[in-house]
Amino acid sequence: MASSDALLPISAREEDPLVSDGSRSDPNAETHRRKRPVKGLLAVSFGLLFIAFYVVLIATHHGSSRSNDVKIESDETATTTSRARLAGVSEKSNDQLWKLSGERNTVSFAWNNSVLSWQRTAFHFQPEQNWMNDPNGPLFYKGWYHFFYQYNPNAAVWGDIVWGHAVSKDLIHWVHLPIAMVADQWYDANGVWTGSATFLDDGSLVMLYTGSTDKSVQVQNLAYPEDLNDPLLLKWVKYSGNPVLVPPPGILPKDFRDPTTAWKTSDGKWRITIGSKINKTGISLVYDTIDFKTYEKHDTLLHKVPNTGMWECVDFYPVSKTAINGLDTSVNGPNVKHIVKASMDDTRFDHYAVGTYFDSNGTWIPDDPTIDVGMSASLRYDYGKFYASKTFYDQNKGRRILWSWIGESDSEAADVQKGWSSLQGIPRTVVLDTKTGKNLVQWPVEEIKSLRLSSKQFDMEVGPGSVVPVDVNTATQLDIEAEFEIKKETLDKILGDSSVVAEAEEFSCQKSGGSTVRGALGPFGFSVLADKSLSEQTPVYFYVAKGKDSKLKAFFCTDTSRSTFANDVVKPIYGSSVPVLEGEKLTMRILVDHSIVEGFAQGGRTCITSRVYPTKAIYGAAKLFVFNNAIDATVTASFKVWQMNSAFIHPYFEEAVRALSST
Repeated sequence: MASSDALLPISAREEDPLVSDGSRSDPNAETHRRKRPVKGLLAVSFGLLFIAFYVVLIATHHGSSRSNDVKIESDETATTTSRARLAGVSEKSNDQLWKLSGERNTVSFAWNNSVLSWQRTAFHFQPEQNWMNDPNGPLFYKGWYHFFYQYNPNAAVWGDIVWGHAVSKDLIHWVHLPIAMVADQWYDANGVWTGSATFLDDGSLVMLYTGSTDKSVQVQNLAYPEDLNDPLLLKWVKYSGNPVLVPPPGILPKDFRDPTTAWKTSDGKWRITIGSKINKTGISLVYDTIDFKTYEKHDTLLHKVPNTGMWECVDFYPVSKTAINGLDTSVNGPNVKHIVKASMDDTRFDHYAVGTYFDSNGTWIPDDPTIDVGMSASLRYDYGKFYASKTFYDQNKGRRILWSWIGESDSEAADVQKGWSSLQGIPRTVVLDTKTGKNLVQWPVEEIKSLRLSSKQFDMEVGPGSVVPVDVNTATQLDIEAEFEIKKETLDKILGDSSVVAEAEEFSCQKSGGSTVRGALGPFGFSVLADKSLSEQTPVYFYVAKGKDSKLKAFFCTDTSRSTFANDVVKPIYGSSVPVLEGEKLTMRILVDHSIVEGFAQGGRTCITSRVYPTKAIYGAAKLFVFNNAIDATVTASFKVWQMNSAFIHPYFEEAVRALSST
């Protein structure tokens, strides 16, 4: 457990480390004032309104800090309203979803401690107890990977949000550190919310984060390490001039959050973007700064997309068109594309698009406007339970790493009973798919292989309508890598048979009816976390469909509809199409870790994360099956299955840090 010192307020400090170096000093006496270009009388008027708003904001904090308790309305109607809509942040809101699925009047499942204990993951990052959500400011510093996250130290539900902190040598084994920042100032009294880290030219570090003020206004604040010589970055100092940014004119007080990592412009300034909305148009605001204290707002937006709602947790970063290594956030050039990603508050999906960035005016346009950020057909990092993601450039290994909050799909009452809620997905490398040039590919970091134990190789033909048990003993913690192939003669026959329905244009994993609905060429794949009788199972599978153009299209799906007997669980069918290029076999990788299943198709072109809560397929009763529900095709399956060790995720004490330091 973290020491009690972790919960003490961080004292305000008169000395400002950012002023100790002349290159980072504040050139202005008035550090709060935002610089805005003056263009005529209209601009002057807006500027005066802006300053007035800011003065009122400061004046209303009453000159004192407030506790970080979140007010919960006692009215019964408030309990059915998502706190995200009230507070404007990521939180769990699926209690009403399962009730609306036809079981509103059904009594919740009677969870017992044995089942709930099994749900705790073995090699995914999560706190020792209580609630967590968005990843914050991940970075590599002096030999350590640092991970900060939204955390409620007081309960297994959203509220009282502070910054949890953990460190690792390999992104797999972790030591929890004392809480990094608590809500102890008027400008973050209602929560220390999501933020990002930026390394300055001299190697020092700054953190911008959103604070919810004592009046529930979202503002941006600056913090920095107290001691840059401390590799664990245990203590953080909040800038005495916070907040450094407040909502500009035209932006509502609760629609201004989640600053990105800063990147360098061609003229040497730092640039950030912040998510917001105007009516129903999702937008990303752009600001330039030299010292991270004073900012100049651009008149233009980085990007906007109508009818997509509030953009939160916006991410912006470059990817190479020719190489598979990651790029520092400031890299630009002819062989570089840029990714804009936004988390859609209305749908709780993370959407991204590949496009071109224009440094001169801080704007970005998508390569394909028909799949722009947030559109129904746009690309997603993950088609399952995956939200509020954030990347960082790992200068240690020259790669870009993606983190994501993986929420629960069970009821909030179950979370309270088990004492924790949510976890983080396995960190993934993310690069542009150099074969297609149109999408990203994601893959679990290579360090996850260090947990692999014994393995078994399987090669088999699986006939139509077959379900074959896979002898791997218990199947609670697995890493599966597989190739599937349908004989060319079968494919040619299907394509030439006019009686086979062309369904590729209409097919979707979500509306297909799941893995039991049989087609000519699918579904086929694995049933994970299944009991011996298959009464509980979670199929992860391919479905190959014939198109009207007599070409084949592949889909990658996960069906959680039979994953548990529990009624107070959301059990959707997830998935999307996946590009399969000429000459490629169908490939998938699956990570199984108790209540989370992560699937990666075609090297990570399409990914699906699921939370599942079996009541029978647990402990030694959890089994693995390979199946083929195709009507006309025999599938050749070649796959390897590893049993996975547990990761060491320790509470903070000096011996644990020393142990990790020696690895």
